[in-house]
Amino acid sequence: MKIVVIGAGAWGTGLAISAANHRAAQHQVILWAHRADHAQTMGVQRENQRYLPGLALPPSLRVSAEPLGDLLQQHADAQLIVIATPMAALRTTLTRLHHWPQALAWVCKGFEPAQSDTFGLLAHEIQAQVAPDLKAGVLSGPSFAQEVACGQPAALVAASSHPQVQTALVEAFHSPSLRVYASDDVTGVEVGGAVKNVLAIATGLCDGLALGLNARAALITRGLAEMTRLGLALGARAETFMGLSGLGDLVLTATGDLSRNRQVGLALAQGSTLQQATDALGHVAEGVYSARTVVQRALSLGVDMPIAQTVLALLDGQTTPQQAVVRLMGREPTVERVGSA
Repeated sequence: MKIVVIGAGAWGTGLAISAANHRAAQHQVILWAHRADHAQTMGVQRENQRYLPGLALPPSLRVSAEPLGDLLQQHADAQLIVIATPMAALRTTLTRLHHWPQALAWVCKGFEPAQSDTFGLLAHEIQAQVAPDLKAGVLSGPSFAQEVACGQPAALVAASSHPQVQTALVEAFHSPSLRVYASDDVTGVEVGGAVKNVLAIATGLCDGLALGLNARAALITRGLAEMTRLGLALGARAETFMGLSGLGDLVLTATGDLSRNRQVGLALAQGSTLQQATDALGHVAEGVYSARTVVQRALSLGVDMPIAQTVLALLDGQTTPQQAVVRLMGREPTVERVGSA
C-alpha cells in the first residue's frame, strides 16, 4: 500500500515506522510534518529526535513538509491517509481533505474544544460537519508510540462504518507485532480514547499521593463505569468499553509511566502547578484539554461523572490534590452498576 501519515508527532511517527518496517507488505509510507525544519532535521538525522529519540526511521520511510495540497496531488494514488495531528487541528485538516476519495482515518483522541455555540465534539462528529462524504474512521487502542515503533507486541481497533476503511487499516498496520481488530462502533472507540486521558490524570494523582493499589484499582474500575455511561448516552455499545479501546486503553494510560496524562497527575500530586506539569512534558497531554469538554458533554446529557468533574476542578485550581480525594471518597453510598453514579 501507499500510506500518507499527516502529523509527525510521536504517534504519527510511531505508526509510520511500524508500517514502513512491515517487510512482508512492503508499504510505501510518507510522513508529513507541519514544519519544514522538523522534516528536514528528521530527513538528515533519520530519527524524530524531538518526539521519538533514539528510534531510527526505516530507509523506505519518506519525510516531507511540502504544501499539503501538493503532497496529496503527488500521491493521489495513496490507498490510505492517516491523520495524526492534535485534536485541535483535526477540523482544519478534514476540511482540506473533504474531497479525498480513498480511505482515511484519524488517530487523535479527545473532544474538540467547545465553541461558543456548541459542546466539544468527537472526531466523527466533526467529520460529519465538514467532510460528510469521506470514507473515514478511527484507529485507537492501548498503544504507546515508542513500543509500537520498536516492534513490541500491541493491539489496536480500526473502527468505521465503511468496510473499505476497516480493511485498509488492517492491511496497513496488521503485522506479526501489531494486531488490528475491526469494529463499526466509532462512537464507542472515540469515547474510550477521549475519557481515558482524563481518568489517567486522576490515577496519576492517586499514585502520586501514594494512596495504594486498592485505591488505584477502585479508581480505574469506577472510571470505566463513567466512561461507559457517557458512551451509552452518545449511542455507543456497552461491549466496546470492555475491549481494547475502552478497558485496554484505560489500564495502559492510567498505569503506564510512558503516559503523558498520568505524568500530569503525578506532577500535580507532588506539588507542581499545571503549567509546570505540562511544560515538563514537551508533548501534548490531551486529557488536560479534554477534561472540560468531557464534563460539559456529560452534563448536557445528564450523565454523572464525578471523577472527571473532580479532575476538572483540580486542573482549574478549584481544589487541591488532597481535597480531591476527600471529595471522591465522601460521596454517598450507592449500588454498583454501570448506570449508577
